[in-house]
Amino acid sequence: MSSLAAQTIFTPEEYLVSERKATLKSEYINGEILAMSGASNAHNLITLDIGTELNIQLRERECLVYTNDMRIRTSPMGSYFYPDVVVVCSEPQFEDNVFDTLLNPILVIEVLSPSTEVYDKGEKFRHYQELASLQEYILVSQDRIRVEQYRLLKTQWVQTEFRSPEDVLPLASIGCELPLQDIYRRVPEVIL
Repeated sequence: MSSLAAQTIFTPEEYLVSERKATLKSEYINGEILAMSGASNAHNLITLDIGTELNIQLRERECLVYTNDMRIRTSPMGSYFYPDVVVVCSEPQFEDNVFDTLLNPILVIEVLSPSTEVYDKGEKFRHYQELASLQEYILVSQDRIRVEQYRLLKTQWVQTEFRSPEDVLPLASIGCELPLQDIYRRVPEVIL
C-alpha cells in the first residue's frame, strides 16, 4: 500500500505574505509555491545585456524596464512569476501599495535554461497569455543563438524565430530592435 503526501495549497494572499518575507524567490502557480533556482553565467549576461539595451533605447520614452526581481501577476486568482526582463509602457499598475507586483507588462522576456525551456514555452506562456496588456513574449536560448518571438496579432499569437548573429529582433510593442549579436556578445560559448 502506498501513501500519498498531502499537498499544501496556498492562496495568492498567503503566497505574497510568505514571498515578501523570504530570502529566496519563489513563483506561484495554481496554489503551489515553486522555489526558483539560481541562473548560469550565460543566463545572467544575456539578461543584463537585453535589459541594458532596452533601457538605453527607452530612456526618453514613457516605458520602464525591469530585470529579474519585478514579480508579475497574470490574473487575480492566477499565478505570479519573475520574468528575466519585463517592460511596461503605460502607467505601471501594481497589485498593492508595496509596488512589487506588476499587473500590466507589454513585453516579457525569458532566458531559457535546460531545466525550464519546456515549461517556459508551454505552461508558463499559457499563464502569461492571461495578461490583457501583453503584446509580445520572447524566449532567448542561452546555449545557442536562437530567439523565439511570439507577437499578439489581433487574437492570434504568431511565432517568428531568429537564429543568425546578423538577425535583428524587432520589438513592435515597444518600438525597439535588438540585434542578436548584442544579445550574445558576451557569451562566446554559444553554439553558432
